[in-house]
Amino acid sequence: MSNIAGKAYAMNVVTPIRWYFVWLNKLIFWLAIKIPGVLTGLITLSLIHYARWVIVSRNDFPHLSPEQPREELKYSYMFFFSNFNGSWDQYVDSFTFSIPGGLDLFWKWNIRYPNSVPLMPFHNYIRYNQVDTNHYYNATPLAASNDVKAAAAIMDSLQSFDKAVANLSPEEFQKQYFAVLRKHQNDLGDMQPTPIVSLAAHEVEMRRKRELAQHAHEHDHEGELHG
Repeated sequence: MSNIAGKAYAMNVVTPIRWYFVWLNKLIFWLAIKIPGVLTGLITLSLIHYARWVIVSRNDFPHLSPEQPREELKYSYMFFFSNFNGSWDQYVDSFTFSIPGGLDLFWKWNIRYPNSVPLMPFHNYIRYNQVDTNHYYNATPLAASNDVKAAAAIMDSLQSFDKAVANLSPEEFQKQYFAVLRKHQNDLGDMQPTPIVSLAAHEVEMRRKRELAQHAHEHDHEGELHG
C-alpha cells in the first residue's frame, strides 16, 4: 500500500448510492460542469492536482466474457479519485471549508452520508469508504502543483526570451534578462523533499541519490579516458 509519492497523496473513495437516485446525482454533476462558478472554492485550492467523480450504475459493471458471473448488486457506486499535496486532514478539511454545500449535493444520496459539517463524522465517512492505493506513480514526486505551474510559466517565458534576444546587443540582452528574472521571482523556489515520512518518499530520495552518484561516477570515468 502506498498512498503517498513524494509530496503527492492519492485518494480513492468508493461509496454506494441507491440506484434510483443515480439519475439525479448525474444531473447535479452535469449542472456543476455547466455552471462552473459553483465550484470556484474548489478550483482555487492550489493543493489539488485533480479531483474526479464517476458513477457506475449497478448493471454497468464490466462483464468481460460469458463465463464471468454477472454482478448482482443492490446499489450503484460512486467513485471519487483525487491527487493532492499535503496531509489527509488538510485536504479533507480544505474541501469541507471550500464547498460544504457542494459536497453535500454530490454525496447527498450516498448511503449513510453524514453531511460535510460537522467535520468528524465526515472524516469517519471518508476513512471508512477509502480504498488504499496499491501502486502510485507520480512523474514529479518532489514538486507541489504550484511548483509545476511555476516551471511551466518559466518555460514559456524562456522560449519567448530566446526568440526575442537573438539579435540584441549585450546591453539590451542584459536588460531583457533581468526583466525575466524580476517577472519570475516568485517562481524560482527550491523544491525539497516532503516532510511527510513514508516508505514511498524514502524510496524516491534513495533513487535520486543513486542517480546522482551514478552520474558523478560516469563523469569521472569520462574524465579519466580523456585525461
